[in-house]
Amino acid sequence: MQITEQELLEKLKVNFGYDSFRLEQQAIIENILAKKDTLVIMPTGGGKSICYQLPALFFEGVTLVISPLIALMKDQVDSLRANGISATFFNSSQSTEEQQQVFDAIASKSIKLLYVAPESLSLLQNVLNQSYISCIAVDEAHCISAWGHDFRPSYKQLAFLKKSLPEIPIVALTATADKATQQDILEQLAVPNATQFISSFNRENIALEVRPANDRVQQIIKFIQRRPNEAGIIYCLSRKATEQLASKLQQNNIDAKAYHAGLSFEERAKTQEAFIKDDCEVICATIAFGMGIDKSNVRWVIHYNMPKNIEGYYQEIGRSGRDGLPAKALLFHSYADVIQLRQFIENTGNKEVQEAKLERMKQFAEATVCRRKILLSYFGELIEENCGNCDVCKNPPQFFDGTVIAQKGLSAIYRLQGKEAMGTVIDVLRGAKNATVLDRNYDKLKTYGVGNDISWRDWQHYLIQLTNQGYCQIAFHLHNSLQLTEFSNKVLFEGEKVQLTTPVAFTKEVKTVTKEKKKKAVKDTLFERLRKLRYRIAQEEDIAAYLVFNDATLKEIENERPQSDEEFLAISGVGQRKLEVYGAEFMEEIKTFLNEKKKTKKDTTLETFKLYKEGFTVEGIAENRGLKPTTIFSHLSKLYLEGKDVSLDEFIEADTLALVANAKKVLKNETALKPYFEFLGEQVPYEKIRVGLTILRRKG
Repeated sequence: MQITEQELLEKLKVNFGYDSFRLEQQAIIENILAKKDTLVIMPTGGGKSICYQLPALFFEGVTLVISPLIALMKDQVDSLRANGISATFFNSSQSTEEQQQVFDAIASKSIKLLYVAPESLSLLQNVLNQSYISCIAVDEAHCISAWGHDFRPSYKQLAFLKKSLPEIPIVALTATADKATQQDILEQLAVPNATQFISSFNRENIALEVRPANDRVQQIIKFIQRRPNEAGIIYCLSRKATEQLASKLQQNNIDAKAYHAGLSFEERAKTQEAFIKDDCEVICATIAFGMGIDKSNVRWVIHYNMPKNIEGYYQEIGRSGRDGLPAKALLFHSYADVIQLRQFIENTGNKEVQEAKLERMKQFAEATVCRRKILLSYFGELIEENCGNCDVCKNPPQFFDGTVIAQKGLSAIYRLQGKEAMGTVIDVLRGAKNATVLDRNYDKLKTYGVGNDISWRDWQHYLIQLTNQGYCQIAFHLHNSLQLTEFSNKVLFEGEKVQLTTPVAFTKEVKTVTKEKKKKAVKDTLFERLRKLRYRIAQEEDIAAYLVFNDATLKEIENERPQSDEEFLAISGVGQRKLEVYGAEFMEEIKTFLNEKKKTKKDTTLETFKLYKEGFTVEGIAENRGLKPTTIFSHLSKLYLEGKDVSLDEFIEADTLALVANAKKVLKNETALKPYFEFLGEQVPYEKIRVGLTILRRKG
């Protein structure tokens, strides 16, 4: 199929609103249009969907999209329809009549894309032939691989597609797949010779941060309160944690809901829809939430617990900042999480692989070097420069000679004969008098109390570092007891020096927000006006707000302030259909905003004059208008010079005016107030000097 670059760009602008392709989109699209099998590894937010959606517009038949979740299908179909593209989905929950309508649409070639779950493919046997199907896209393709972090057995059957439709191009797409997973995807889909397009995994707009899990809830409350009206996701390991956290956030006037697999399908669907449509700002969820969530204006993702592997972490943080605007990924790391995750994978089939992946995740969380370098190297991508957008780059850890601390810690482990977990080791070092210590006579040990000058949390920080550096190890099979390693002797007996990092302190103080207290006031900016208009339109059309325009497009509209169809169409993210459907309303909002601002600017001194004539004092006018008294004085001075009925004499005594007049003769053409202030021995306030000079100026 010979399609020119110009034709591709025209479709891209008309249907998707973009003037140019990103990353390797164009090469991928041309490969698919040449009917070649294709593997696409592209970061979340990189524009994977366009890679198969745009070719679908050129193919004669239907592009079949295999997708893992019904919610994801609906989201994608809504997005396509908002762009004027005919699309639908097919699943087992539809009525016989609805399913027949889908078959009719395929037969008449009136739809371009059909979304289906792998479990429903068997119901499509009658149309799975080359007369109807022009292309097959396998979304979230890592689900097909046992090496992938979201392995789904239902994906294993997909190899039959290539065998039964050998001439039809298959495109597999995912945001997270290491080399082993990539290879497995090709084998499982029976497309070993597929052209591979592996884009950079680097999402530079996401700021990465890891914090110790001390007072997590209070830290999260403070984090959210600093970001009013921003959507975010908090991932937790357990269902119970999602509900408890959501409840605590609600008590602090934060609009949060819990989401987990234990809820009914209706509850989950309702919560997900509320989040997608901006009716709920914060979701506390297990990893059951979010696969394929196309919400572009998620501004932050928090991991309440550490994920079990880097693929999962990368995919979850990738749900923020999909519009390319700045986003934040905050991970809380605790020793307890590592233990819990190890227990989860204890009896799994590929235990060794999962343990290795967990270890890499742990190394990432405990890193003292650029986190993005570690993250990208996991996917085989190396960068030379530090990223400058992670907590380690922004605040490099301070190293110090921690040899004495290391010797005390390792000695305590030695005296305890490697039988106790970290908590008890710290209690012994700090000289605690709890039941465990006293019952086992640990208060008689030589090392008892030798570290009582160091806080419990700081000791935890140092022992974790000693573990990471290999001087001690956690025996998970022996109740997580801390034991020495072969390197311990070097520190204890051979004088080896140990470098440790200073623990980072996080403030606990958080202002509690009562239920009655309103949300932080949002300024009346053009962006805020456009956001409210977008929300109203989305409510009327019953679609997600970002499907009207995403935040990046709104920002550009705010900056460019288009006043004509031509100017509006030039905005990135505005296609022909969106111009026709939404353009007039948005341009009207821009004009209204600009006219209001002009009027406000023009009438601001007149508003002061009105209140002055009503008998308000300067302080009263200032309070009424939310301005400073000095600003009101400048308004009155301007009005006075314009000849308005304003008496400035009431604001200055006659002898003070005489002093100012004398100073004016000496200082002649001086216009600044400070020389007058100094000349008058700093005895006359600036306001009175300004008033005096204004009266003298009008009198000539």
